[in-house]
Amino acid sequence: MGGTRPAGGSWPPAGGPGVVPQSRGYFEPGQPTPPGPPVRPGWPGQPEESDWLEPEPPAEADWSEPPAGTGWPEPPAAPGWPGPPAQPATGRHHRVPAGTQFDFAHVETSPDATSYRAQVGWERRYVRLLVLFDAIACVISAGLAYFVRFGDVVDFDTKPPSSKPYIIMTVLLPLAWVLAMSLNRAYESRFLGGGSEEFRRVVNAAARLTALVAVASYATKAEIARSYVLIAFPAATLLSVAGRSAGRGILHRMRRQGRCLHRVLVVGAGESAATLVRLAQRDPTTGWSVVGVCLDRLPGRHSHDRPERSGFDLLGVPIVGTSENLHTAIQATHATTVAIGPQMDGETLRRVLWALEGSDVDVLVSSALTDVTGPRISIRPVAGLPLLHIEEPELSGTRRLMKMAFDRIVAGTAILLFAPLLIGLGLAVRFTSRGPAIFKQIRVGRGGSEFRMYKFRSMYVDAEQRKAELESSNERAEGLLFKMRDDPRITKVGKFLRKWSLDELPQLFNVVNGSMSLVGPRPPLPSEVARYEDDVYRRLMVKPGLTGLWQISGRSDLEWNESVRLDLRYVENWSLAMDFVILWRTLFAVLRREGAY
Repeated sequence: MGGTRPAGGSWPPAGGPGVVPQSRGYFEPGQPTPPGPPVRPGWPGQPEESDWLEPEPPAEADWSEPPAGTGWPEPPAAPGWPGPPAQPATGRHHRVPAGTQFDFAHVETSPDATSYRAQVGWERRYVRLLVLFDAIACVISAGLAYFVRFGDVVDFDTKPPSSKPYIIMTVLLPLAWVLAMSLNRAYESRFLGGGSEEFRRVVNAAARLTALVAVASYATKAEIARSYVLIAFPAATLLSVAGRSAGRGILHRMRRQGRCLHRVLVVGAGESAATLVRLAQRDPTTGWSVVGVCLDRLPGRHSHDRPERSGFDLLGVPIVGTSENLHTAIQATHATTVAIGPQMDGETLRRVLWALEGSDVDVLVSSALTDVTGPRISIRPVAGLPLLHIEEPELSGTRRLMKMAFDRIVAGTAILLFAPLLIGLGLAVRFTSRGPAIFKQIRVGRGGSEFRMYKFRSMYVDAEQRKAELESSNERAEGLLFKMRDDPRITKVGKFLRKWSLDELPQLFNVVNGSMSLVGPRPPLPSEVARYEDDVYRRLMVKPGLTGLWQISGRSDLEWNESVRLDLRYVENWSLAMDFVILWRTLFAVLRREGAY
């Protein structure tokens, strides 16, 4: 059976095995239609709004007008009434348009209804691309190692008696490399497209293969020069990571264009389902195209899960059934992934997993805890019940010392390499406008301690005095920051510096003296900290950074609440691997110049 969503209305179509929307109530076809109130003149078959699950006296009926040019859908005359075919699963972003009908009755009675298989063709093509990148990386590395070892680039004291073992290894190494990646599950779809787990598995696979080759060469007394291994394997690792980063960039670009997406069916109570939908729509690079929502029960007149009250009319996602009708809703929407909210009880969840066995549909279960990911979370079974074990954030100890050493070494090296650029930019600022080349400002660092932050001056010297005049033009009035796209206080050279984020290069000196880190939350002003709410103070548990999640996620285009959420997410999940990923993505964020003003 099908239901039509009124264009521009807030009532999405509802469905399930045979569930047909009538007005805003539900009934099962084949059963007597519940008696409805009289039809109002001029409304084609439109009864007053009532709830068959929670009937109320006619005196309290809601006679709200329907959207102009539409009417509430009438139920079909017979159970076999056909609807248009469901949309095929193409992997492209698909927003269900107004007027789309889900033919639940047809799906339920179809002879192959129990043989549904999720089709995600783009994943196989993407994995083949990664295999190609890994193989090319290994061929280049093996060729480079062979050329360095047997060429005239480096003069080695000893020459191997024969180059045959190296030729064999150069040919076999790409195959062994791809096999090692596959055995370490570096090609599994759940690790691809986001997070640092994919890169961690690549490095682990490379380390294990290197150890295996070393042990095998020792056990077989094979005459393989250590210099060959020390060149080929690290180079292959770096090139594989670079290739996968390039592949991820291609994937994210296609996802922003509405391609290579997972068709996701969200299951849960009204508020939890709305949260999952908002998270999916917030960042298109996650690859989620939400094609429908299944509530934990049918929406009722006084229920908190009613579509108008849960926000689905704003999100534009149709309700296609309940958790009891999940299998039918999956077939109707051609979903490839099911995202389940935390309210579903264990018994129901287990039955859902049983029902989806053999369908190739990915099942993701959301926890009530948000923005805590990565190594902090592990599964700990207790008496047969899988429990989430959550570690404390790593804000001290050995890894913090490693981060400090890494920050200072990299920042010091960057200052030496970019010294001519720093001098040139300083002279350009100094001679094009009145005032010093370096702008110094008090910021708040780790633990609430204040420090002096350095930047190239990008504004006129009277910028702070003119700020009060421009308060009405603040584009970030919802938070504590002052941002304007066309700020008249910015100099011509300053616009160039901000466009390419060059004004922040002097902060490398702050990293060297230990007041800042390469990666961390945005350094706040004391006036901002004075207005912080309790939760926001957690931003001060780590050193502020030259870059961070806010830098690679939109910078000045971010709303205040979103920038705070990203900073807190970094504090909760900090790791060296995350720092490396953020530094790598910062390069592309600077080149895109998004939010740089």
